[in-house]
Amino acid sequence: MSTPNGFPQHSGACVTRSTEGGAVQDLHAKKAGKAAKKEAGGNGVLTFEDPPSVGTSLNETLKLLPDELKANTKIKSITPRPPRKPRLERAASLDEKSWRRWRRFRTSQESLTDPNETSSSNGSLQEASLSPPVRGRASPCHQCCQQNSLHSSPDASETSPMGKSRGGTSDLGKRAYEISSAFGGLLRGKAFAGGKPRLSQIMPAQPLPPMELNVASHTLRTANRIDSDCMDYRHYSQHKFGRVSSSLSDTRLHGNGMVYDNCSTDSMKSTFSLLTPIRSKDVRSRSYLEGSLLANGALLGAEELSKYFPDRNIGIFVATWNMQGQKELPVNLDDFLLPTDPDYAQDMYVIGVQEGCPDRREWEIRLQETLGPHYVMLYSAAHGVLYMSVFIRRDLIWFCSEVEYATVTTRIVSQIKTKGALGICFTFFGTSFLFITSHFTSGDSKVNERKLDYNKTIQALTLPKNVPDTNPYRSSSSDVTTRFDEVFWFGDFNFRLNKDRETVDSILNQNPETDVSKLLAYDQLTSEMSRGSIFKGFQEADIHFRPSYKFDIGKDSYDTTSKQRTPSYTDRVVYRSRYKDDIHAVKYSSCPVIKTSDHRPVFALFRVKVRPGRDNIPLAAGQFDRELYLIGIKRRITRELQKRQEQKDQKSSSVCSVS
Repeated sequence: MSTPNGFPQHSGACVTRSTEGGAVQDLHAKKAGKAAKKEAGGNGVLTFEDPPSVGTSLNETLKLLPDELKANTKIKSITPRPPRKPRLERAASLDEKSWRRWRRFRTSQESLTDPNETSSSNGSLQEASLSPPVRGRASPCHQCCQQNSLHSSPDASETSPMGKSRGGTSDLGKRAYEISSAFGGLLRGKAFAGGKPRLSQIMPAQPLPPMELNVASHTLRTANRIDSDCMDYRHYSQHKFGRVSSSLSDTRLHGNGMVYDNCSTDSMKSTFSLLTPIRSKDVRSRSYLEGSLLANGALLGAEELSKYFPDRNIGIFVATWNMQGQKELPVNLDDFLLPTDPDYAQDMYVIGVQEGCPDRREWEIRLQETLGPHYVMLYSAAHGVLYMSVFIRRDLIWFCSEVEYATVTTRIVSQIKTKGALGICFTFFGTSFLFITSHFTSGDSKVNERKLDYNKTIQALTLPKNVPDTNPYRSSSSDVTTRFDEVFWFGDFNFRLNKDRETVDSILNQNPETDVSKLLAYDQLTSEMSRGSIFKGFQEADIHFRPSYKFDIGKDSYDTTSKQRTPSYTDRVVYRSRYKDDIHAVKYSSCPVIKTSDHRPVFALFRVKVRPGRDNIPLAAGQFDRELYLIGIKRRITRELQKRQEQKDQKSSSVCSVS
């Protein structure tokens, strides 16, 4: 059966007119020429004395075309090309080769079956094509040509080079089907349904937890953070600088969807940025020493405080220890200064000593060595054998005012040993602190003398001097503790238990661990504070440790000498605040592992609320004891090297040779 133009319908010799230029695909014209000669021969086989050329077959085909079609047809000649040389590739595994082969076969089959895509991944079909890809919807005749080309006879494939390519494609399609079945488990849906394969979507096994808007943590209080007034630096830099996205900056984080709010930006800044970008106008306008009250960019203002302390609470370690004048210092102070109960170290360490060791500098070096390079000594003072040292995190030294101190002598025992008090004060951001360490009169029955020592101290301690009072309307000239926001008073107060030794020992034997409520019923300080005769307005955390006095040196037993002194809570830490609930006691305990004195060290951990301040106060400007810092760090390094050497020697000595 033939068409009205004389073309056999089953031979697939039809010409498709494109929607744009009417170009004829050479592949179809070639098939038309073969079909015409096949009809002329009658037996379906064409024989040539010479191999027919492509141009001849096209010319003979054009003779059969109508005049109308010839006018709109543009013919391009093709020049047969030799087969490509094999390309050298690196050695690949069997899985990688199979996957590459499957990808090439998959793309080739899509180009054959999809009329809208005629390109091929390996370039073979693209080279054989003589016309640009047909846009728009293909005609039924074009679909018929594609079906016949896929199922061509072996004779035709042997006679024509194009037939070889088509026949090879049919075989490759079978192999592609076999390979696709191996990768069927990796794909979602049908492997060869006409669409491109897609990997199955991975879903979480359970719903993801909601992301908190506030990612600030107290463990990152002093990490590097971005200034709030520089939060729009990303938008500003996009217009001014072209290299803002060349590194892992905020621009890329926002563009990739990693950051979605300001809090996350602050957290990311501490990870990807070492220093906070500062505008030139901010450098011009900021004046830390004469800043305005709570202004934008103030060093001690609310914005700066929120960056370092989002919850506006600072951790403070306060300790007291009567060293009994011993020259020998403990081998290790870690259990004293760095207890394992709280997971994190504190922001400030204040240590008061009574009857301190003769070498005060050595004691301070040991403190610096224990706290390590994260801390610096802000200030230290002494009054006879009363020592006090204040250590603070090195990131926070810029927010402290000038440090002032004063002393009071209540009773001169000798030229060296004195009973009295030592006070240190300073302002941190906008909160004023006063730390007092005291050594009151000793003796079981001398309660009144101890109260006199207290009254003399609060009246004679002349602080502050140059640093202004943060709230002068609530201050009293007769009581130094009313002139500061937060006051910590610690030391050897020498208050005893009003009970004989046998009774105290029996109570301790009944409750060897933490239940000491029966002992506190006989405590002199607890009784006097409840009456209001001493430490007015002060509080003390609950006591859950054994009496800190008096031990035999180097032992855990209380006084076994002929005096048989009664165990007592002589070493205490009390505190007061101008504002309610500003100070929260976290821990109150002693350190029983240090046994170089007849007193056990007593320490307390606090969480203290800090308020923003103003810049027009005398600032310390980062002052600290640099010489002590370097000596302590060198000691720490030397100690670590000695430990490693000892471990190495121990391992080598444990190896024995068998002869």
